Amino acid sequence: MAKVTHPELGVIECVRSLRSRSIRLSMRRDLTLRLSYPLFCSQREAIAFAESRREWIERTKERIANRSEKCPSLTREILAQLRKDARTDLSERIARLATEHGFSYTSLRFSSARTRWGSCSARNGISLSIYIMTLPEHLRDFIILHELCHTRHHNHSEAFHALLNSCVGGRERELNRELRKWPIPNIE
Repeated sequence: MAKVTHPELGVIECVRSLRSRSIRLSMRRDLTLRLSYPLFCSQREAIAFAESRREWIERTKERIANRSEKCPSLTREILAQLRKDARTDLSERIARLATEHGFSYTSLRFSSARTRWGSCSARNGISLSIYIMTLPEHLRDFIILHELCHTRHHNHSEAFHALLNSCVGGRERELNRELRKWPIPNIE
């Protein structure tokens, strides 16, 4: 990884990746740009790609800044309570939803992941962020159903989205839009 300071875009983390098939641009919470690109692409080409996405970069910076202003802070005590509540609530919730929709999973674990709400492994083990507990119940269910659908489709294919959409009564897009408005809280 190389860090490049761009005169207009600021610090850019440039990562050349064996697995990348295309250039990808993302932004961290600290507003650092991350640029990953395949081996056949030069760093100069990747940076040119970032320069062509200035409008997206500005919108994303603004969105992150707005989220930070709205985002509540959590103390260590509240975090410990979230972890305890997650073990009870989310364990019961996933068991109920899996039974209702005919899914099975191999394991369930909880994390304090701040970059994703959940994940599903290749062996159908599900990991859920304890920060899901800060969401309304219908969004908790939506995230859990999303991960349960990955036990059948380990991708985001049309078949995956069709399955998820059927599980949420045709409201997948609506729920996704709503979920994007909820930031993961800060820790004091």
